[in-house]
Amino acid sequence: MTREELATASDLLESAADDTASDDASERLGDLADQLDRLSTADQGPDHGRLARIQSALNDVSSGDGEDVADTIDEADDAINEYRSGLEGV
Repeated sequence: MTREELATASDLLESAADDTASDDASERLGDLADQLDRLSTADQGPDHGRLARIQSALNDVSSGDGEDVADTIDEADDAINEYRSGLEGV
């Protein structure tokens, strides 16, 4: 089962990693994209805490080195929020 919202967020972050002028932001975004890609097809979906940590890292990148791709990062964050809206819990 593919979690489409997480797969979309992963694709957006890969694009942002390619488009950013910062090597540090590119590496961080690529790592986060890989995490979301794995989570999108894992046997068990991620919980709110795991996704919150990813979103916190996205916020750090977009307010720092990733300013040039902040809109794409925001779109990825929105996709994660959409997935989280269907999760039970917090």
